[in-house]
Amino acid sequence: MLIGCKEASFGYEGKPAVSNLNFDVNIGDYLCVVGENGSGKSTLISGLLRLLPPLGGEVLIGEGLRVSEIGYLPQQTAAQKDFPASVFEVTLSGALGLAGARPFYSRKDRARARKNLEMLGVASLSRRCYRELSGGQQQRVLLARALCATTRLIILDEPVSGLDPLATAELYTHIERINRELGITVIMVSHDVGGALRYASHILHLMREPLFFGTTGEYLATPLGSRFAGGEGL
Repeated sequence: MLIGCKEASFGYEGKPAVSNLNFDVNIGDYLCVVGENGSGKSTLISGLLRLLPPLGGEVLIGEGLRVSEIGYLPQQTAAQKDFPASVFEVTLSGALGLAGARPFYSRKDRARARKNLEMLGVASLSRRCYRELSGGQQQRVLLARALCATTRLIILDEPVSGLDPLATAELYTHIERINRELGITVIMVSHDVGGALRYASHILHLMREPLFFGTTGEYLATPLGSRFAGGEGL
């Protein structure tokens, strides 16, 4: 087990937004967290990142993983999309958590940033201002940034939200490569059920508590899974 929850609940001002969480994510898994708006998906992500302490139960982290070693691609705000920095600077900032007490980026940090931009097909944009990019390009840069923080686990919160079909397909392809070729574990929150079922190895379906947790194949064999796979959507 790399990360998971045991009888965990998370919420705000003492009121749970999601509860009764019991699941494990193992090395190499690709877990997609699905559910309607208000079901607790983003609250769970805050809990896994230790940005929100559990109201009950616990978050389990194994294999020597540190929270600072988790790569994170959050939902973007309008202000963040308009951030006036270069693509390379945005990408390199992902290494901050690994820098520790160092007041500067190392040569290794810079090489990793360049490598990740190249892998995601946006190395030619390194000198461009981030806010000048398309939505799909920005998401690929943020994915490169997340990879600068980790070689083990990335957490993605609605990474394809607002993207056109081509940009969505391209981003999914990159995420799949990261999981399968680099062996990096993926936890992704998504409203895109079709994409989740196509790529994920495991599904966690929430409605303020788990309705299902297991493999994608097991999910499709349930009435819940077949209903959402049949196009009723989230």
